Amino acid sequence: MSASDPERFQAAIAPWLAVSDARRAVEFYRAGFGAVELYRLDGDDGRPVVAQLSVGGAVFWVQDDVDGSPEAEGAGSVRMILSVEDPDPLFDQAVAAGAAVVAPVHEEHGWRTGRITDPFGHDWEIGGQLTP
Repeated sequence: MSASDPERFQAAIAPWLAVSDARRAVEFYRAGFGAVELYRLDGDDGRPVVAQLSVGGAVFWVQDDVDGSPEAEGAGSVRMILSVEDPDPLFDQAVAAGAAVVAPVHEEHGWRTGRITDPFGHDWEIGGQLTP
């Protein structure tokens, strides 16, 4: 099997976000993006340590990791791109759930997109490609 043979090799890449509080993160992603929890590993206190979430089939992970969280340094080094058909309602939902607006939803370069920072320091670009 070779990675260069697309018929015999399948892969998926899912972002893994370090956060200071996985319980709060799961709550935010549920409220902000309508995320569904696919997997959860709890610590001894019953709080999630690792959770796999899905937003409309797009999978990502969150993990309790205070030292690895962008909150520890004040800025994330990765920007998440969340592509949806109509970005406005999801953008507004994320802001209502506690995200900070970096750039309001606007049209540019054939996309309608906006950018937020979630309560854990990760930047999310929420956008949809415009049809000509």
